[in-house]
Amino acid sequence: MTDLLWLVVALPLLGAVINLLFGKRIGEPISGWLAFGFVAISWAIAVPATLSFVTGSGHTETIYLFSWIPAIGVDAAILWDPLSALMTMIVTGIGSLIHLYSIGYMRGDERYPRFFAFMNLFIASMMILVLAANYAVMFVGWELVGLSSYLLISFWFTKPSAAAAGKKAFIVNRIGDWGFIVALMIIFISFGTFDFHTVFASAPTAITVGTATAITLLLFVGAAGKSAQLPLHIWLPDAMEGPTPVSALIHAATMVTAGVFMIARSAVLFEMAPVAGAIVAVVGTATALLAALIAISQTDIKKVLAYSTISQLGYMVLGVGVGAYTAGIFHLTTHAFFKALLFLGAGSVIHAMADEQDMRKMGGLRKNMPITFITMGAAWLAISGIFPFSGFWSKDEILAATFAKGGGFILLWGVGLLVALLTAFYMTRLFVMTFLGKPRWSGDVQPHESPATMTIPLVVLGFFTVSVGLINTPVRLAFEHFLESSFEGVAHIEALTFGSFSILATVALVVAVVGIAWAWPKYNTDELPAEDGKFWQRSLLAFGVDEIYGRTIVAPGKKASEWAADSMDPKVIDGAAHGIGRGISGFGSVLGKMQTGQVRGYAGVLAVAGAILIIVFVVVGGGF
Repeated sequence: MTDLLWLVVALPLLGAVINLLFGKRIGEPISGWLAFGFVAISWAIAVPATLSFVTGSGHTETIYLFSWIPAIGVDAAILWDPLSALMTMIVTGIGSLIHLYSIGYMRGDERYPRFFAFMNLFIASMMILVLAANYAVMFVGWELVGLSSYLLISFWFTKPSAAAAGKKAFIVNRIGDWGFIVALMIIFISFGTFDFHTVFASAPTAITVGTATAITLLLFVGAAGKSAQLPLHIWLPDAMEGPTPVSALIHAATMVTAGVFMIARSAVLFEMAPVAGAIVAVVGTATALLAALIAISQTDIKKVLAYSTISQLGYMVLGVGVGAYTAGIFHLTTHAFFKALLFLGAGSVIHAMADEQDMRKMGGLRKNMPITFITMGAAWLAISGIFPFSGFWSKDEILAATFAKGGGFILLWGVGLLVALLTAFYMTRLFVMTFLGKPRWSGDVQPHESPATMTIPLVVLGFFTVSVGLINTPVRLAFEHFLESSFEGVAHIEALTFGSFSILATVALVVAVVGIAWAWPKYNTDELPAEDGKFWQRSLLAFGVDEIYGRTIVAPGKKASEWAADSMDPKVIDGAAHGIGRGISGFGSVLGKMQTGQVRGYAGVLAVAGAILIIVFVVVGGGF
């Protein structure tokens, strides 16, 4: 089946083209089912090729498609290994469920076919990124993912806030992409190629630790943009302006996981740069803590989940930063299921509440929406790290790996525990305020369970949210063995004993239970508690980070742009252009006066010129 893997990219791309060109004629809901079908078929094509790695019959291979840039030896090629296979299953599998959900959620939207065209483009872009066999092709997918996110975040562009959110995501990611581009330049100068196999095989002897550090830190700048890490995290909360299925796709299966995947793919380079790895781990930990502190006060259900994603991405970045690449990818996998479920569940709630997103105006939805209640309950326990749900296994593996590094990393482990406490608190707050207590909605709202196209994906995601964590436990390291060949040549962190891991996991579980116990009685009451202290207000405003950026970067940038537009452009650029034009015109006027049209004059000029040449030859050149 590996010969057909190119279809995994081509089919969603074909769906995007069909819906863009003929979507209006096809109409609703057929255009949605068409888009869903293309992604589902892509998943079906990838399944047997992925299962070959599970059964042990598969092997890593590079599938050549065509020569792309012959001048520098860049081919369009697919790298099929366990890591790319896993990402393909996540993107196409969860992506197809989100497409199915969107058929019901987007019903009645006037740009229904265009929405599914952009969704298909998003899937195709992510597949280019994860299947790339070299950094050049990966960068194409990287940029197309950025374009797709812009189109979907600002899909309802008639809303000024949605248009602004799309631009913000696009611009912030361009800052991160600068780092990626410079890293690619250094890679090509150092290795003469972008090919993963050649770069990783020759890296230990071809480059110094300093060069490896420069490359990896620049790559991390790109990863920080895509995966919303400090200080480039500010675009992701605003991305909630897009339709809720877009939020689920971005947060669970596509854009924000790209940075973590890229670091894992570049593990050999990061292994050569321990300083870069430590910086990555510290940034991931700081991001996880800041986002969790902001999430605890948000009243918009989607904003809570947005900051939750940033925090969970911090965990993943911590994992790959300390060198626990399998643990980081494991958490990426479990998070994909429970975060997709949380966002789609939130969308189901918003759909039932007539587009209301303020949790203070919800409550008591348990009876009205039993399927959404049960499935979101599973996701709440998973992200809170409660045994035996999936988040417990993956999060604790990252924390255990961080603890095993010892030294200053013990501090990062402690911060990770604090983040676990805060996560359990704010997710319990969200769950209780939404589903429990007495109803707080107005009489005009009639909450109801969502249609089958929306609830079926919830049930499927709920099943995997409960079970997927069991693929990698201390007694059965199936996931670790599955990814083993993708991380050949990468040193493994010395494993903790079963007893040590059990103690650390128990501590983390107790911390999560404390977080739940802290929030449950506080919010499961008839009257919501007041949240008006200084901390709550600062947290609600995200500690003013956007305002700081606005004063220090955006405002000066606008002033510089205004100066350039008012002074630099008309006086210097336009002045130079006009000056060149006037100079050429004046020179032409001088030459024009020499054109008299009189043959005698021209003959005289030729005679004089000839005499001058003769003199030059005789006097200077010594004669003919």
